Amino acid sequence: MIDKIKAVLRQEAEAVLNIPVTGEFEKAIKIIEEQVHRKGGKLVASGMGKAGQIALNIATTFSSTGTPAVFLHPSDAQHGDLGVLQSNDVLLLISNSGKTREILELVELADRLYKNLPLIVITSQEDSELAKMADVHLLTGNPKEVCILGLTPSTSTTMMTVIGDVLVVLLMERIGFSNEEYAKRHHGGYLGNKSREQARLGKKL
Repeated sequence: MIDKIKAVLRQEAEAVLNIPVTGEFEKAIKIIEEQVHRKGGKLVASGMGKAGQIALNIATTFSSTGTPAVFLHPSDAQHGDLGVLQSNDVLLLISNSGKTREILELVELADRLYKNLPLIVITSQEDSELAKMADVHLLTGNPKEVCILGLTPSTSTTMMTVIGDVLVVLLMERIGFSNEEYAKRHHGGYLGNKSREQARLGKKL
């Protein structure tokens, strides 16, 4: 059992290290900074199924670190929730295959509402329909799933999460996000107390 656990961890770690590191990351940061921090918009993240859960996590992490973001469920978008979009927003869409029907439909619906909203895509397929639509495409490296059937989103969702973390960290640095600002968004709990203490001591987060 110990050897099996180590093998799973090794496969996940190797997949993370093989995420393609390209200029697309910098392009994504510049777009988010422009739309959110200069134009006063927000980041709208979306995905279906497990990719949607990752999108929700990325949105909440962005919001807690100074970049307003919301999660938009692609199915709910077809029943009125599309109204959360504004003309100065940026879309962050996640689809491992790059051909998730609900996500492709969301792009079409968003474009009808506001033409040419910037589109950042996280996917494993560079030649997919969704990647071709994107202003920025961030590739996962298309790793093999650790699932013994090779089917259950596992390694792929880990890559999505890591890419989201990279974007969050880079943007925090870009906007000079501080302990003081962190504390304003975390009133309660351990992190709130820790950020206020670090702010008091003049330490970086």
